[in-house]
Amino acid sequence: MKRVIVGLSGGVDSSVAAYLLKEQGYEVIGLFMKNWHDDSVTISNECPWLEDSNDALLVAEKLGIPFQTVDLSEQYKEKIVDYMFSEYEKGRTPNPDVLCNREIKFDVFMKIALSLGADYVATGHYCRKGIIEKDGKQIFQLLAGKDGNKDQSYFLCQLSQEQLSKSLFPIGELTKPEVREIAAKLDLVTAEKKDSQGLCFIGKVRLPEFLQQQLQPKEGIIIEIDTNVAMYSLEKPTFNSLEEQIVFESTPIKYNPQMGKVVGKHQGAHYFTIGQRKGLNVGGTKEALFIIATDVQTNTIYTGQGHNHPGLFRKVLRVQPSEIHWIREDLALKNGEKMEVMARIRYRQELQKATLYQFESGLYVSFDEPQSAITEGQFVAWNIEDELVGSGVIS
Repeated sequence: MKRVIVGLSGGVDSSVAAYLLKEQGYEVIGLFMKNWHDDSVTISNECPWLEDSNDALLVAEKLGIPFQTVDLSEQYKEKIVDYMFSEYEKGRTPNPDVLCNREIKFDVFMKIALSLGADYVATGHYCRKGIIEKDGKQIFQLLAGKDGNKDQSYFLCQLSQEQLSKSLFPIGELTKPEVREIAAKLDLVTAEKKDSQGLCFIGKVRLPEFLQQQLQPKEGIIIEIDTNVAMYSLEKPTFNSLEEQIVFESTPIKYNPQMGKVVGKHQGAHYFTIGQRKGLNVGGTKEALFIIATDVQTNTIYTGQGHNHPGLFRKVLRVQPSEIHWIREDLALKNGEKMEVMARIRYRQELQKATLYQFESGLYVSFDEPQSAITEGQFVAWNIEDELVGSGVIS
């Protein structure tokens, strides 16, 4: 009998995942990851780990499976929290959920599970795993979940073949309502539980307060850039090569205070991200102000009015060579090659038509339509049909 260790989070999805595996004849063990102790930055009672671990324990008892808690808070702080601070300090916006899957659930946690004699690790993610044969060897696929509304493959976009080979996603063929129905029939304590929000395993966090633990507030200015500024209507130069054009189109505009007018003050450019609208506390504009750029070097925030402001849009983004990740290593592009894909730059975004171009200087994702709020530090992921084949950090 194959042994599976399920990451029981105290939510409905992992509860039903554990039940399904037991039904399929696996030997199932529930393991709860404790990743955070500091309640000073979490908002109210959202997702306190204690309540979650109790719910996970009740589910394990109900299903008649062994249950344990592992404390990974040290690794979590080092691999996720410290990384977040350093990224925000550089003016980038990290995605802790993608990192948490790569570094914690499918790395630290997986190693613990394998040391306990597990053949597989299972989670309650809405995605599926495929296996194909190619040149006589097995290749593992990361496929979208059947529930298009809940597909979470994006969060697993940094997994490797090795990690996928040892993973199971039991609820990937189900929709959220079906999962809730199963939990209700089994009378599980998690059946009606709301989905947790906020940071992976921490819950809802007041981000500025969270960041202020490490990043000191410092006053800077907010500049508004008019939509009619000349740089938005400059003619494109002529290019000697496709690569030259792609590199040019991927380069964000460098703003300076002379291009606009001062409309307010802020407490630190590193607390803000491109596309953000809330938290600026600037009134009196005809349309809402959106952040179009931040400069942590000069501690300046650049904004524009309305969600159609030209400063928000770009067609091409770049992934540095060291940050390109192919789940399907067999499909990786060589320099000079290109590939038609469907890509997204954030979870929940509809997949967009795009072309990948691989050059010495990196991988470029060129979208058919301009994309709003392409944000440095976030992940771009690309699909071929319903298979997520690769991803990278936007630079």
